[in-house]
Amino acid sequence: MDRIVIQGGRPLAGEIAVGGAKNAALPLMAAALLTDERLLLSNVPLLADIRTMSDLLERHGIAVERATADGRTLSLGGRIGSVEAPYDIVRKMRASVLVLGPLLARVGEARVSLPGGCAIGTRPIDLHLKGLQEMGAEIRLEGGYVHARVANGAGNGRLRGATIVLPFASVGATENLLMAATLADGETVLANAAREPEIGDLAECLNAMGARIGGIGTERLIIEGVARMRGAAHTIIPDRIEAGTYACAAAISGGEVRLRHARLADLASLARALRESGVEIDDDGEGVTVQRRSGLRGVDAMTEPYPGFPTDMQAQFMALMSVADGAALVTETIFENRFMHVPELNRMGARINVHGASAIVRGVAALSGAPVMATDLRASVSLVLAGLAARGETVVNRVYHLDRGYEALERKLAACGASIERVPG
Repeated sequence: MDRIVIQGGRPLAGEIAVGGAKNAALPLMAAALLTDERLLLSNVPLLADIRTMSDLLERHGIAVERATADGRTLSLGGRIGSVEAPYDIVRKMRASVLVLGPLLARVGEARVSLPGGCAIGTRPIDLHLKGLQEMGAEIRLEGGYVHARVANGAGNGRLRGATIVLPFASVGATENLLMAATLADGETVLANAAREPEIGDLAECLNAMGARIGGIGTERLIIEGVARMRGAAHTIIPDRIEAGTYACAAAISGGEVRLRHARLADLASLARALRESGVEIDDDGEGVTVQRRSGLRGVDAMTEPYPGFPTDMQAQFMALMSVADGAALVTETIFENRFMHVPELNRMGARINVHGASAIVRGVAALSGAPVMATDLRASVSLVLAGLAARGETVVNRVYHLDRGYEALERKLAACGASIERVPG
């Protein structure tokens, strides 16, 4: 099993190109199930999760082809030949559940394994299922699978429009129900919808495919169902979590990095926290430059749905706070099991105490390199960041998690001066 070896203490300096957003690409790929025409997606990141979604779509009959030599443009299309999303694929990636809504809307039936993914909490899909039931779907849970079908619909085997009030602004439920509603009969209203930029990106693509979606970027999405969807070409937005991670890398190493393609507007809550901690952030219209000239100050952070502080940046920000002056209180409100990186950071000399949903981080003068174990995607990269700032050698084990969400992480950091390499296991 591969591991990443880091010799810490080198400030980063240079430029990193931010790739396409994984969390936008996955639902966009699932949207190919809504039409029998070709969907062309560009700025696709080269990640393990993209390969997993490609494998799943091909099981359903959707051909996924590289339209360019570098693999960053995908052409997706074909006739649906199977409505089953099997356990052996779905267990690898939670986003696989996003085929449920499109399959149900397009062919009136879906059999999808209950999802897997990172071990950061239960993350039930009850909001997805309840919303689909309100749109006329019959749902059965049997043998670890969700079996959904449209019994009557509006008399033609189609889902019907409904007003759905989400008790929590769930990203996955918003995406699944949004896609399902595009082919439903009548109007669907999604109230308390999630507002993440990736959802706006999905909605813009769906509109290009013929959907009629209003309220994009707000908590109230209004979808007027159409008879059929068509093909389209769409460019995926830059990955704000990748950009935020490298921003924290520049800050924790005491360096200066320009993040090409990063959009500061998508990073607003993180940028506020970083600036408060003493990090400088400048937007040049085509990218963002992050630099730290002096010491860091402890800053509190609480994860919230967008536009609040992103849960996907909590671990990275905690690593940064571990070397800040003073103390920081980091509170996790989205997932109940997302502090698994804390024991590993403490092995490196951090002083972090967890009390329920909050972690008190008391900054130390320096971290020490150590062998550590990755437990999930964002925890993995937080240990890499800690290794950049630590004295001595850090070895991060089980780095296959990183490949799910970060393309060429070690090469991008090495190009900015980090002493980092991947060692095959």
